[in-house]
Amino acid sequence: MTVKITPGETKIGWIGIGVMGASMCGHLIDKGFAATVYTRTKSKADELIKKGAAWATTPKAVAEQSDVIFSIVGFPSDVREVMLGAEGALAGSKAGNVLVDMTTSEPSLAIEIATAAKAKGVHSVDAPVSGGDVGAKEARLSIMIGGEKDVVNALQPCWEAMGKTIVYQGGAGAGQHTKMVNQTLIATNMIGVCEALLYAYKAGLDLETVMQSVASGAAGSWSLSNLGPRIINNNFDPGFFVEHFIKDMGIALDEAKKMNLCLPGLALSHQLYLALQAQGHGRDGTHALELALASLAGVDWRDR
Repeated sequence: MTVKITPGETKIGWIGIGVMGASMCGHLIDKGFAATVYTRTKSKADELIKKGAAWATTPKAVAEQSDVIFSIVGFPSDVREVMLGAEGALAGSKAGNVLVDMTTSEPSLAIEIATAAKAKGVHSVDAPVSGGDVGAKEARLSIMIGGEKDVVNALQPCWEAMGKTIVYQGGAGAGQHTKMVNQTLIATNMIGVCEALLYAYKAGLDLETVMQSVASGAAGSWSLSNLGPRIINNNFDPGFFVEHFIKDMGIALDEAKKMNLCLPGLALSHQLYLALQAQGHGRDGTHALELALASLAGVDWRDR
């Protein structure tokens, strides 16, 4: 490991400033890391620039000014472009730099990036996260990490700035495989949360009172406690986009097929979310599944 990770000395780069990325990068700046940032829409970087971040016009330019380069973008195609493209981060990296992709992406792509980086003397880590917009804002994300263990350990000051549950899972791609486990768990749980609230409504119960009984017992879950109140209040703003969740489930189903696994619950959730997207809710939060299920029952959830 040729780069020592130290706030105040190590220069970070950040690619992708969305629902979660803005908060995550902001925490690193608050901890004393000098940052250079890039996103396709520069205005999204305004708050980080006010915090002292420098702006770069390409991911390659970010890397040229940085020791450790983080990315959290939308789709595997975006990861490939910002990491391996002609104007990507690897093209601007020098030996000893570290590339950290925190996008939920394909395990095979994480391995491809690690292989290409190693050929240039650059380290690569895949570190997808869970916790949504709230977890990002409150710096309590769960971070699932794959890569060289000594490199991962050296990045501990960065992990601690962004997350609370920081677990090394293994070599390149292991972080992404773990995130697929996470998404599979969420997929069917969200069906349960939305169906349960729909049942409570049709039974004439007060939804907030029902939550008092069920959220802290055996039926409790992160999705119920954190997204249930948003559903009740018709707040479907994204902590995580429906279209990105569909992407994640597609990756998990593809990986399952390679392993000769049948995952019918995940497949059902994927189909329901595709229907939700077709109804125009691709840029809403994942808890907007309630709208699709309510529609099947002939309920106008927003006007209930």
